[in-house]
Amino acid sequence: MSGTLYGLGIGPGDPDLITLKALKIMQAAPVIAYPAPVGKPSLARSIVETHLPGNQLEIKIDTPMVPGKFPANDVYDQYSEEIAKELELGKDVAVLCEGDPFFFGSFMYIYARLSERFKTVVVPGVSSAMASCCQIGVPITSRDDVLSVLPAPLPSEELMSRLQQCDAAIIMKVGRHFTKVRDVLGTLGLSENAFYIEHATMDNQKIMPLDEAQFEKAPYFSMIIVHKRGEAWK
Repeated sequence: MSGTLYGLGIGPGDPDLITLKALKIMQAAPVIAYPAPVGKPSLARSIVETHLPGNQLEIKIDTPMVPGKFPANDVYDQYSEEIAKELELGKDVAVLCEGDPFFFGSFMYIYARLSERFKTVVVPGVSSAMASCCQIGVPITSRDDVLSVLPAPLPSEELMSRLQQCDAAIIMKVGRHFTKVRDVLGTLGLSENAFYIEHATMDNQKIMPLDEAQFEKAPYFSMIIVHKRGEAWK
């Protein structure tokens, strides 16, 4: 009998924000797998490190985080088969995913390759988007507000168009696109209602009004939160 494939959302960074369900599954699974940039430590593993029992087989999914090469289909093909071998031996495999597995989560690429072959259970997690709103102290929607989640790599014209059509926005994957996004929000007159956050819920978290963020680029794990009314309850 084959093992079960688990996709575990482990939250945005604070080890205490993993759900009880994900924690129980992760600690019981004989095999865990997690993504990591090639040649660098895994953020996903570091989040849960204090919760690991220490007796599990670990599969590190080395992934090239290079624009134009992600998702790396050959990498996910290779590691999906490595995970499949463990499942075929009857072992459960828990794949760790920062935030939520189906919200820009890397687990979806494993899911696409294995969910039809093996029993699969996906456990939702606290997303970085919602965690960021709470850390900043900015309610992001009320009543009939329309919320857009926008990836910062979009062209300026498309970002501007989509921002004009919503009441509030969470702009993710800011990184090297920070200046572009800041300029777009400035053009739309939204800068004074926007907040910048990086490494949400982690020890090195930083929060500031967007107008005070006078730098040229940001870390990959950063985002900008904006509500057109400034405060959602207005």
